[in-house]
Amino acid sequence: MTEDKIKLTKENFRSGKDILTRATVGDVRIYVARTTRLVRRLSVNHHTSHLATAALGRAVTGALLLAATMKNNEGVGIKIAGDGPIGQVIAEAQGGTARGYVGNPDVFLPPKNGHFDVGGAVGTGTISVTRYTEGMKPFTGTASLVDGEIADDLTNYLWTSEQTPSSVALGVLVTPEGDVQAAGGWFIQCLPDCGEEVLDKLDRNVRQTPYVSSLIDMGFEPGRIIRMLGKGLPVDILDSYPLQFACNCSREKIEGVLRTLPEKELEAMAEDEVTEATCPYCNARYTFSREEIRSLADKAEK
Repeated sequence: MTEDKIKLTKENFRSGKDILTRATVGDVRIYVARTTRLVRRLSVNHHTSHLATAALGRAVTGALLLAATMKNNEGVGIKIAGDGPIGQVIAEAQGGTARGYVGNPDVFLPPKNGHFDVGGAVGTGTISVTRYTEGMKPFTGTASLVDGEIADDLTNYLWTSEQTPSSVALGVLVTPEGDVQAAGGWFIQCLPDCGEEVLDKLDRNVRQTPYVSSLIDMGFEPGRIIRMLGKGLPVDILDSYPLQFACNCSREKIEGVLRTLPEKELEAMAEDEVTEATCPYCNARYTFSREEIRSLADKAEK
């Protein structure tokens, strides 16, 4: 690590800022993220229920962990499509930035075994992961949901669709008042030459490690969590970088979406004096006049 990176890491640890730390541990890579502030921002933006906050926080944290494996700040998108009452869960991450939303932010179900019933909210369906690589077409893989709790679904996806042995843990603690108390996750990625002895040690360590959200709530920084997971193995902390919410929506992009609509639909929209479009990721609102919509309708396919 460079001196600048060390300073950045220490500053983030002291301030409790959201960060992601990467390390090699034997023949595996371990990524640990603290996402408390980011998930809190998402909860406030979307006015999510406790349950929806947990589901969205897990998905966005998972996207950030997968994005940490990409080069040159390339992106990852996660789409969870189940038949449960929450609707779709969408998360996108690029480098250290992320955004996301859920279909039904007001979803409520009673707790299951003392925990948020994210699996019940999601239901049965599929999880899709899209990787955005510069200069190449996006690659999307899909797998069936295992339990709808998101962490095991990602683990199963990585094995069935990308043939990557891995372990994913995701967690969000929400206070009775609805504030995000702690959020984060880890991603253990086995390299091709990973031996059975290393896997056995990691498996034992994972089983003995408390919930990741509980560790973050107790003040454990990601590097310390990595050392817990890699106990008995050589741990090499590579780097740490800050995480934050960001949305790249713009009026031009929303207009681009409107351009894809058929002429009849645009003409119907032009009956209103003003058309308002809202970004699902950040709730930013963009308005278009009747004249602007009519202009788009004139250029639309007949």
